[in-house]
Amino acid sequence: MIRAALAPTVLGLSALVSCAGTEPSAPADAALASEPESVADAESAASDAAPVEPVEAKFDFSGELTQGGFIRGTVPAGTASASLGEQVLDIAPDGSFFAAFDRDSADSLPLTATLESGRILREDLSVSPREWQIQRVNVAKRPSGSSEAWWKRREPEWNAIQDARAKETGATGWTQDFIWPVKGRISGLFGRQRIYRGEPGSYHSGIDIAPGNGVPFVAPADGVVVLARTGFSLEGSLIIIDHGAGLNSAFLHASRIVVEEGQAVKQGDHIGNVGASGRATGPHLHWGLKWNAARLDPLLFTGPMD
Repeated sequence: MIRAALAPTVLGLSALVSCAGTEPSAPADAALASEPESVADAESAASDAAPVEPVEAKFDFSGELTQGGFIRGTVPAGTASASLGEQVLDIAPDGSFFAAFDRDSADSLPLTATLESGRILREDLSVSPREWQIQRVNVAKRPSGSSEAWWKRREPEWNAIQDARAKETGATGWTQDFIWPVKGRISGLFGRQRIYRGEPGSYHSGIDIAPGNGVPFVAPADGVVVLARTGFSLEGSLIIIDHGAGLNSAFLHASRIVVEEGQAVKQGDHIGNVGASGRATGPHLHWGLKWNAARLDPLLFTGPMD
């Protein structure tokens, strides 16, 4: 994990108060000799004698500053709103926040806070690039267009997924250290991609775990079930859990769903069983993580599987 504190920005000094202090305890003559002739002189003397340090404001955060990674932290005191790039952040009552970096994130993104005073604090975060598992094949890429009949079936599924991910439940699982929903052989890594005669195909948006058909899997963090349905053309039996702050988990290809939409779940609760429903070549659990529109690497949330 990377621990960082953004470079401080100096706030205005309007909140600082100057005072002349109390009378000295020295003899009267000495006191008179040192007494300033005006209020302005008194303020100047006090400033020279005891300079006041300016107030500093800063972000404080920890996390993985890399493509597919994330940060958690607190905004500067007095923040009215904050954003990472163009994405507005959800700020908890205690000032804490979550933000993340897409698989194809630029190598620098601005983290910005607008204070209640109107002052804007900005720091450009360096996002380290990653080397993805790329397979180059000497065959032409399949046409990306889908038939009208296929899209007629797919469109309501797509809309249901988008609607589910847009729900705000107030869940606080985003504050937790995530656990593996199930352990087993990792059969597909996040971010892997095929290049078809120089033309890139879509990348793998999650991590595949193959522990065996029917094995139970659990919620990796607290949340609320915002989608739990069977029969999706690609995903098969699909569960989506909102963890709050724009972060959600999707679990694909289940053989069994044991939760309902609207149900609150705790980290470690059984939510389904591994299967091969939908478009899958064999039983496995596809676990995907999204923060708003950004695709994230689950491995960075859990660490290596032991």
